[in-house]
Amino acid sequence: MMNFQNNQYGNVSQRTEAVSVSNTFVSGVFMWMFVALSITALTAWWFATTPALLQLLINPTGGMTLTGWVVMLAPLALVLIMSGGARRMSAATMLLLFILFSILMGASLSFIFLAYTGASIAKTFFITSGMFGVMAVVGYTTKTDLTKFGSILFMGLIGIIIASVVNMFMHSGSMDYIISFLGVLIFTGLTAYDVQKIKRIGAQVDGYSADDSVRKMMLFGALSLYLDFINLFLFLLRFFGNRK
Repeated sequence: MMNFQNNQYGNVSQRTEAVSVSNTFVSGVFMWMFVALSITALTAWWFATTPALLQLLINPTGGMTLTGWVVMLAPLALVLIMSGGARRMSAATMLLLFILFSILMGASLSFIFLAYTGASIAKTFFITSGMFGVMAVVGYTTKTDLTKFGSILFMGLIGIIIASVVNMFMHSGSMDYIISFLGVLIFTGLTAYDVQKIKRIGAQVDGYSADDSVRKMMLFGALSLYLDFINLFLFLLRFFGNRK
């Protein structure tokens, strides 16, 4: 009888510890996501309100400078580097790249302050935060397996990327509206999918430690949620942003 009770209490203790580890992992992912978003927001505001910095990105004729193109394309390169070199690089190196990525994204997003009013940008940010928060809760609490939905959403993402490239040459306003609408739906769904995936990864972590692999998984999770938030914000801005 005593052995049964000890085993029962031991199992309960192990489950409680596992839940605690999972929650700690998820909390760490969201913490780094918020840190990255804060860096991006501050950098974007700094560049937008500093003419000397804007001149590094935009030439007097209104086009982008070489530095501007580097700033626009560098974030994509950093994502590929972090993804391809994850096994070889340390967590500290990945963190530095993530911070650099956040800064460069902020510099590239400073262009939205030239196109949209500050009030509409702030309004869209709060709308995005609300939608993101709701879907994050859905992804964390739902019992439904979102894996199949994730595959569909990724195919949709590839579709809107191709459509966006095509529309760069067509300049179709109606297609741009459709792409924006689909983009909102896709990144809203991806938010729930990614949060559920991160929760499952956290549940598989064998004890919370300062192990490099755990920290790298945490940073990858933060990067995924960061990209969901930023893309959702940019697509919503096409609907709620008031152009100058």
